Amino acid sequence: MNDDEIARHLEQALKSGELRQAESFGKPLDEDAGYLATPDGLRMPFKILKNAGFVPPEVELMHEAAELREALRCDPPADKARELRAQLTALELRIAMRLERLAKG
Repeated sequence: MNDDEIARHLEQALKSGELRQAESFGKPLDEDAGYLATPDGLRMPFKILKNAGFVPPEVELMHEAAELREALRCDPPADKARELRAQLTALELRIAMRLERLAKG
């Protein structure tokens, strides 16, 4: 589907009132924690999959990384913080490798 077709579909949905029925109509989109970490070419496909109820493994890994970052923000004891940082580093490397592999095709 090209941009012109998408624009036509959106215009039809707006005219018919279908678009206005959407819960998020007229509201800013929620910022997705992994959006900026996702390569440009994969953002739309991942968004489509998410809207269809399917979450790619890479997105699940990004959510895990966000949880680890949040745990680190809670000022854990030094030994726990070291463990969390090691887990986060390993997870970020794993995510980067998976995204690079996806970007290459």
